Amino acid sequence: MQQFDLKNPLIIALDVDSAEECFRLSELLSAYAGAFKVGPRLCMRYGASLVDKLSKQAPVFVDNKYLDIPSTMEAALRATFEAGATLATVHASAGSEALALLAKTERELSVKRPFKVLAVTVLTSFTEETLPPTNIKQPIAKSVEALAKLTLESGLSGLVCSPHEVSSLRAMSESAYLVTPGVRLPSDDVGDQKRIETPEQAMLKGSSALVVGRPIIAAKNPAEAAERILASIASASNASGK
Repeated sequence: MQQFDLKNPLIIALDVDSAEECFRLSELLSAYAGAFKVGPRLCMRYGASLVDKLSKQAPVFVDNKYLDIPSTMEAALRATFEAGATLATVHASAGSEALALLAKTERELSVKRPFKVLAVTVLTSFTEETLPPTNIKQPIAKSVEALAKLTLESGLSGLVCSPHEVSSLRAMSESAYLVTPGVRLPSDDVGDQKRIETPEQAMLKGSSALVVGRPIIAAKNPAEAAERILASIASASNASGK
C-alpha cells in the first residue's frame, strides 16, 4: 500500500456553522493547511456539495465518527469518499468485523485516489472520571492501546488519539498514521479539551498530523495563528533532525 501523507501535518478544523464562514476561512488559510476538517455541523447543513467544493482547495477530513453495523459504516464511508473526502473517521469501538470490512474498503478506494480511514480511540474531552459507565475501569491509556491494537490487527493503520497516547501507539506501529487533536500552544485557551500538549511535543512523540481548530479560526488573525502552529511543528522537525 502506498504511504499516505499530506503536504504538511496541520489539519485545520473548520468548526463553524455557515458555509460562508467555512469558505471565508478556507480561502484565508488554504496556504497553511495540510487538510481542512469538517464535521456534522457543516455536513448536516450543506451535505456533499460542501465537501466537494472544499476539496478543490485542500484535502478534506470528514469527521463524522461513524459507529453502526458494519454494512452501514461501509456505505457511509463510500458516500464520504464519493463526496470528495481524503480522510474520514470511524469509531474503533465498532469492533473487529466492522474494522476489517472498512480496511478492505479503504484498500479498494485508495486505488482511485489517496484515502485514509481513521479509527477514533478515546475522545480527548474524556478523563477517567467522565468516561461512560459501560467502559472498563482502567486508565485511559490502556483503553486507547486496546482499541489501537484492535484497529491495527483489523488491517487499518489510521488512528486518532490524544497527545498523551502518541508515544505508546507509535511504539506499537512505526507505520501507523496517528492524527492528534487536543493540541494547543501554551498561550491558547484549552476549551473543553482535557488531554492536551503543544504541537512540538505531539510531533516529537510521533504524531503524523495535528488537528487544530479554535486556536486558529477564533484568533484575531487566523493566518498568523496558523503560522505559529506550523513554526512549532517545524521546531519539532529541527529537534528530531528530520
